[in-house]
Amino acid sequence: MPNSRSPQSTNETVISELPVVTEHYDISDINAGLVIVDEVNGFATVGAGPLAPAEPNEQVERMIHETDRLAQRFADQHRAIAVFLDTHEPGKPEPPYPPHCETGTGQEDLVPPLKWLEDCPQATLLRKDCINGFVGAIDVVSNKNRFVAWVLENNLKTIIVTGICTDICVMDFVLTALSARNHGLLPGVSDIVVLEPACATYDLPLAKAKALGLPETAAHPQAIAHHAGLYFMASRGAIIGSEIISQN
Repeated sequence: MPNSRSPQSTNETVISELPVVTEHYDISDINAGLVIVDEVNGFATVGAGPLAPAEPNEQVERMIHETDRLAQRFADQHRAIAVFLDTHEPGKPEPPYPPHCETGTGQEDLVPPLKWLEDCPQATLLRKDCINGFVGAIDVVSNKNRFVAWVLENNLKTIIVTGICTDICVMDFVLTALSARNHGLLPGVSDIVVLEPACATYDLPLAKAKALGLPETAAHPQAIAHHAGLYFMASRGAIIGSEIISQN
C-alpha cells in the first residue's frame, strides 16, 4: 500500500520519535570560545556556487543573523573566536561533491555579514580542505592541530559551535571534538554546545532531486536533516543550545 503520509506529517513523526532537548546555556562565568563552521559564500550566499542556496532560504538567513549577533558579543567581550573556512585547491574536488569553495573563486570567503571577522583581533581563521574541521586543522607536515592549539592557548572550558551544514560539516566537527575531549586531547574542556538557531543545512526534497535528474539518494529534506544532525550530536554528548546567555 502506498505511503499516504504528507511530507509535513513525516517530518513531525521523525522529530517526535527522535526528541532533542534544547537549553539556555549561561557562559557568564565560563571561559567559552566560539567556533563558526563554513559560513562561506559557497555554502550560504544565494547563487554563489554549486553547493550554495539557489534561492533565499529562511533557515540559512537565520543562521547567519544569529551567528553574527553572537560573534559580535564574543568580540565585544574579548572572547576567542575560531572560524573554519572550507577552502580547496583548484582541480581537487572533495568527493562526492562537485568542485566548490576553490581558492580564488570567492566561494571560500566569509558571507558578507561576517566579513568583519577577517579583521577582528579575537578571530582566528582556519582554512580546511575537508568536511571535518578537526581533521582539516591538522598540519600534514608538522602533524600539529591548529584547532587544539587554539583551545589550549585560550584555556577554554566550553566551546560554542555554529555553522553549516548541521548534519555534515558541523556534525563531523562536533563528533570528533567530543571524542577528542573524552580522549584527553582538549584538557579543560567540559562542554561542547551546538547553538541550534545559528546552524543550518541545505534543502533538497526528494521530489526536487528527482526533477533535477538526481538519484533518490541525493534527497536531503532540510527539516529532517537539520533535526537528525542535532539528534546525533546530542546522543554523543553535545549540549544543544537554544540561546547563549552572558551577563558580562
